[in-house]
Amino acid sequence: MKHIDARIVRRLPAVRDSPAFELNIHFEAPAGISAILGPSGAGKTLLLNCLGGFVRPDEGRILVDDRLYFDAAANIHLAPERRRCGYIFQDHALFPHMTVRQNLRFAASSAGANRLLLHRRTNELLDTFDLALLADRKPAQLSGGQKQRAALARLLITEPRLLLLDEPSRGLDLRLRLAFWDLLRSLRERVDIPVLLVSHDIEECCELGDSIAVLEDGRLLQYAAREEVLKKPATVEVARLLGIYNIGPAEILALNPAQNRSRLRLFEQEIEGPYFPGHLIGDSGFVCLRRSEMTVLRDPREAARNRLTLRIEDVSRSPLGVRVSLEHGFSVILSEAEHAEYAGSERLTLSAPASAVAFTGA
Repeated sequence: MKHIDARIVRRLPAVRDSPAFELNIHFEAPAGISAILGPSGAGKTLLLNCLGGFVRPDEGRILVDDRLYFDAAANIHLAPERRRCGYIFQDHALFPHMTVRQNLRFAASSAGANRLLLHRRTNELLDTFDLALLADRKPAQLSGGQKQRAALARLLITEPRLLLLDEPSRGLDLRLRLAFWDLLRSLRERVDIPVLLVSHDIEECCELGDSIAVLEDGRLLQYAAREEVLKKPATVEVARLLGIYNIGPAEILALNPAQNRSRLRLFEQEIEGPYFPGHLIGDSGFVCLRRSEMTVLRDPREAARNRLTLRIEDVSRSPLGVRVSLEHGFSVILSEAEHAEYAGSERLTLSAPASAVAFTGA
């Protein structure tokens, strides 16, 4: 199984209005897509540049499929052209003076492919990425989606050991974005190599990532399978960066491992959750409730284990529906019909299954 094992320390000095920064992470990524999520300035692109050989780390070691790319102690630093890393930059980085076919051929010849293999492989990839009719066009004559397909084809013709994608769907409209996601899904089925995908978008990470790495201030806060990250954020910082939770301070009142239950106090109300290993009764922390799992009870007196009544503070509309903002920073999205039922109400009573309750330490 091809994989990455990387420990990277890279320090950047303070310049003008930017403070000093340190990227300091250690992670192992298997074949498949690892989505790297984090805010601007978290170190996501710097991480890709260290892996691709464009930036030399100050400390650490990088192994890709047991091939040593970098070792600070041994003074080893392979140049980018020797790493066989496919890298899609935010601007796609196609040679503007070459046609699509010429871009592919140049990449293949740079990787040392023989003529017969080059010709066959070029035609295969042009067909695979639906580029055959565009093969003689230059990048300026292509749409954004066509450029991305050409960039991916050019990467794959070199048979890379590792793919690095830096916000590859940035700037695409929704239709092209969805088409590109489909393309990456099919790519994942075709190649058995690690793919690192940088994104600001949790939806893109969930759509494409087999695993999700959450990065902030140069530190890896959590790296695990997608469902584990979504169900059990490691810290409240991870939960906030994911942006899919209602979050509030809470205290554990009871724990029952035999029945996989817990009882928590949240905003002077009580809710039920699953058992939380590693925690004790009386522990304080934060409850994280996925908004998509929360429903509004039509009758506040309706029986439900997890009832939470909160005051309405604001109402706004978006393409997703009616956003109702509640006290303590909670919110819920309703359809127009649902909102009409609660028009004029001062409070809403919410419910969520115990399985949707996550708890992180303070």
